[in-house]
Amino acid sequence: MPAGVFDGVDYVALGHLHRPQTLTPRLRYSGSPLAYSFGEAGQQKQAWLVELDAAGLADVRPVPLPTPRQLSILTGELAELLAAPEHAAAEEHFVSARLTDTVRPGDPMRQLRERFPHCVHLEWTGAGAGADGRSYQERLRGRSDLEVAEEFVDHVRGAGPSDAERELLGRALAAAAREDAA
Repeated sequence: MPAGVFDGVDYVALGHLHRPQTLTPRLRYSGSPLAYSFGEAGQQKQAWLVELDAAGLADVRPVPLPTPRQLSILTGELAELLAAPEHAAAEEHFVSARLTDTVRPGDPMRQLRERFPHCVHLEWTGAGAGADGRSYQERLRGRSDLEVAEEFVDHVRGAGPSDAERELLGRALAAAAREDAA
């Protein structure tokens, strides 16, 4: 609705938006007192101190709010994030880690939490994370169950199965086929 709807009102405190905003001197969003997503990393949260007098709105001042635990978004290979001294401050922050490793690391959240105990989000953006442009049906057409399983391992990890893993997959698929036949 247009701001003019509130003409004649001394002060309007709006809510829901997470960042404080001033639409007019008398019409403001307070913002949220705490960050609710990593998209709010780096925002200084605040409240508005509103003073009214007999004539109406006298003054509005921002009051910075304390940040109990800051948010940090860290991007890089797992080994780099675990060792880089420039990330020392983030050890006390809520952390979102974006791993760029070519091959998906094993158990990265456990490793990250050893250094960053408040790591709450993890995503892998490495080279193996993206699709190859073929549809699912195209990727499966004419392929054996073992080939499909090998491609799945490659997709989720960024590297195909080892010889031992390939053998284990083959045995598991053969056992499943025997069970289906029975």
